[in-house]
This record gives sequence, C-alpha cells and structure tokens, in this order.
Amino acid sequence: MSVANQEHDVKDLALAERGLLKIEWAGAEMPVLKLIQERFRRERPLEGVRLAGCLHVTSETANLAITLRDGGAQVTLCASNPLSTQDDVAAALVGEHGIPTFAIKGEDEQTYYRHIEATLATGPQMTMDDGADLVTVLHTQKPELLSNVLGGTEETTTGVIRLKSMAKAGALKYPIVAVNEAMTKHFFDNRYGTGQSTLDGVIRATNVLLAGKTVVVVGYGWCGRGVASRARGMGSHVVITEVDPVRALEAVMEGFQVMPMARAAEVADIVITVTGNLNVLDREHVEHLKDGAIVANSGHFNDEINIPAVEQLAQSKRRVRDFVDEYRLADGRRIYLLGEGRLINLAAAEGHPAAVMDMSFANQALAAEYMLKNSSQLKNEVYVVPEDIDREIARLKLASMGVAIDTLTTEQETYLASWEQGT
Repeated sequence: MSVANQEHDVKDLALAERGLLKIEWAGAEMPVLKLIQERFRRERPLEGVRLAGCLHVTSETANLAITLRDGGAQVTLCASNPLSTQDDVAAALVGEHGIPTFAIKGEDEQTYYRHIEATLATGPQMTMDDGADLVTVLHTQKPELLSNVLGGTEETTTGVIRLKSMAKAGALKYPIVAVNEAMTKHFFDNRYGTGQSTLDGVIRATNVLLAGKTVVVVGYGWCGRGVASRARGMGSHVVITEVDPVRALEAVMEGFQVMPMARAAEVADIVITVTGNLNVLDREHVEHLKDGAIVANSGHFNDEINIPAVEQLAQSKRRVRDFVDEYRLADGRRIYLLGEGRLINLAAAEGHPAAVMDMSFANQALAAEYMLKNSSQLKNEVYVVPEDIDREIARLKLASMGVAIDTLTTEQETYLASWEQGT
C-alpha cells in the first residue's frame, strides 16, 4: 500500500533505510556532482527557487535532487516513467531528506499523471524534465502556472525532439536547456550508459546467453551505438537498421551488418529499439519474427514497438517471468515482450551506472544554475549546454579519475588564432 498525502506519494516509508544505502553507494561513484554539491552548499545559487523535477526516481537522481536542495532549491519530484522508480529511494528522499516525491514503481497511467499534477501544484519556477511530459502537461493543462516559470532543462533525446517541435510551432512558453545535447551527456550517458544498462535489463529479465544470438539494434544514434557495441562485445551477431544514410554508413564502417527492418525481423533472436520514434517495430515486422524472438525497447516511450498490433495478432498472452510477457500467435509462434515495451534498462534493471550519470546530472545542476542567471536574456527556445560548462565537467571527471592532459602553449594558442602562417 502506498503512503500518500499532499506532500508525497510513495510505496512505503519503511523502505527508507535501504534507499539511503543505495543513494550512498551511487554517490560514491559521482565525484563531479559531489564537487558541485559542495560549492552549492557554500554559495546557495538556487536559493528559494521552486524546482519541479519529472525524472527517473533512482539512486543517481536522488543525488542530483539532494545537490539541488543543498543549492537552495525547493525540490519536488515525480517519476518520468511508470516502471523506473526505485521505491526504497523514493522513500528515503521523503523520509530522510525531506524532498517531496510522488513516484511508485508500476503506477498506472492515471496515477502517473496525478503525480505530475501534484508536482506542478507547487507552482514551479523551474522545470527539470526527462521526456517532456511535465512540460507538456504544464502547457496544455496548467497554462495559468506558466507565468511563474523562468526556464527549464530536458534530459533525454525524446524530450528534446518534442520541445523543439513546440518551439518551432511557437508553443513553448519559456526557455529550456537541452542537457541531452551536451557532449558529456550523449557521448557518454547515451553510448556507454545505455549500452551497458540495456543489456543488463535484457539479461536480468530473461537470463539468455547473448553469445551467438542475432541482436537487431533499431537505430544507430548514440544509444544504438552503445547497445550495438556492447552486444558485439558479448559475442552477439549485431544487425543495424536505420533510416539515416550517414548513420547507416557509419554502422557499416564499424563492421555491423545493415539491412531494412523487414529483413532484419526474419533473422532476429533479439530486437532492441532505440530511436525515439513511433512503431519502428511495426505489425508487418512482428508478422515475420521467428518463434521465440525477444523484443525490448530502450527508447524513452513505450510506443517504439507497436504493442497494440502484437496484442491483435496474439491468440493468447501470459507472463512467464517478471518483465517477460509471452504472446502466442495463431501459427504457434511465441513472441516475448520485455518490460511492457518500456525502458528495459530501468524496468528490469537499475538504469545507467552512477559513474556515467555523474556527468549527466552535473550538467543538470549547472544548467539549472545557468538558467536562473540567464533566463531573462533567453528566448522561448531550446538551447544547448554552454561549451564552458561541458568542458568543465569533462575536466572535473578526468581529474576525479586521476587523468592529466596537456594544455596549449602561448605559441600554439597564437598559431591557432592566426591566419598569416601557412605552409
């Protein structure tokens, strides 16, 4: 039974002690965020700002929320995905850190949106989103609150796509920094984080051996690159499907087989979608999957796989393992859908490792500080993380790893800034 009141809604506050241990464990792998937290405690750059966060409520996110709170922000959290919440972490945030949290793993759609509305009821001055659901509800259902909002940040590719569409249509009513576009985010979080955690989720849900399997990765963006690389590293034969010729060419040059989805479906043992788009595994593809094929998604929303089509094609459905639903088709073929088509790395596993989220959430914290300082000069558009923030995070991460790099000499700086010298 959940513990609900106007200030929070979590599964069980008695889980808080276990959640504290998780938060501490993750924090030990997040040295960059820790340095920012120490400065935030001293300087209080977010003093008094009401900040609404719609994020995956995990141990890593908890460290970000605590950092923002220590910087002076009045933080309220809700989940950005019904299956990604770690209930013990949510309990610890409420019971031990005093951060109002509205998140329960497995919550239904009605509860999910009720939690978003509860977070918005604080009248936020800043939003921090992962997928843009918070921003969308704010704009479509709570427009009277928009005048309070100075700006926001967005964590993920899918959310950035939605926000850019809003900005292009003139519908976005305040500036947002696209944290996902930072080099220290998509180069590392999307590639190494998604790569490792997606396969972790698939393995935890199924316990299948990846070696020797044909794994079809749908989409070769930064997330797809990571999944493909890690699957190959575990002995899988990896096939890529793409719509972008440049990315498809890059996949070929990296040694992967590239083919249309219609052909890939016929050979797939495992299909993993990572595109941020709709129905990339569609009815026509499902009809050609082999018996026993496993299908999973690691894009933000559960619409990359045409689940209604799978339901229509199936003669029966049963849950054979946690996070594994078996659909038996009319001809006897079995299709296994993981995590109800939601983010498998968070549905069946723990999401990205803390060491990579360290950089992503350092970007979030510094982007929030930047937005507060600069919102009055910004238009209602989507902005990239300033380069100096990106590079400072990379510098701090290297330092935490004990890695030193060179610096340019005065002579080299002059040479790069001049045009007179040539061959």
